[in-house]
Amino acid sequence: MEIEWLLKYNPVLLALFATLFTWAVTALGASMVFFFKTLNQKVLNAMLGFAAGVMIAASYWSLLKPAIEISEANGNIAWLPALIGFLSGGAFLLLIDKLLPHLHIGLTIDKAEGIKTSWQRSVLLVLAITLHNIPEGLAVGVAFGALANNPNTGSLAGAIVLAIGIGLQNFPEGAAVSIPIRREGFSRIKAFNIGQMSGIVEPIAGVIGAYMVLTITPLLPYALAFAAGAMIFVVIEELIPESQTGNETDYSTIGAMLGFATMMFLDVALG
Repeated sequence: MEIEWLLKYNPVLLALFATLFTWAVTALGASMVFFFKTLNQKVLNAMLGFAAGVMIAASYWSLLKPAIEISEANGNIAWLPALIGFLSGGAFLLLIDKLLPHLHIGLTIDKAEGIKTSWQRSVLLVLAITLHNIPEGLAVGVAFGALANNPNTGSLAGAIVLAIGIGLQNFPEGAAVSIPIRREGFSRIKAFNIGQMSGIVEPIAGVIGAYMVLTITPLLPYALAFAAGAMIFVVIEELIPESQTGNETDYSTIGAMLGFATMMFLDVALG
């Protein structure tokens, strides 16, 4: 009965609720800065590796695989929309990476990427973190938007599992952002705000993704693959390199394996 009740809701509204949840988990992770001033490099690498593993698994089981299946069911070339969408997602993130001014944690302000500006360091740090939260929100939004075309318990469960998976990796990610920022000299309050603000883009991207799929039905397989491509770009461009800091790379590898296994279990067993 509760599942049927949920299916009657507007998918855009469900996407908003789901991405508000992922944002809240990011904020919860960022709140760890009030309890810890530093984060052991082994733990940090494991956290970032876990986030990378979750995103890789989600990209396939929650996004690319459904995109291929939907294309095949519609009588189209199964792999074509997935291929076009996947590469377009990566290209979109590459374009934003080149244009949006941002600064990665641990780098001096002269290493800021994107268009040169005189913006404050804290703003540039927020934008760097925000950049890799866009595809996460988009992925959840597209998954819920797909309910308009296939309103059944299986699709709803898959979308919910994806939101849970993204939320799971947002907790360590929030901590992995706020605590290093605190170490750079920012106050605990400011470090927390920077950490949680990075997740605010997820509800925005989620609503946009769900609305686009809802209004342009043939876009669905392309949108699913687009979100997957954007997520994989973030994993390769940011999460994996950042998780390999220092001589503790075994921990980032173990974290990635555990993250992948966790998301695979959630999606295959429960989705």
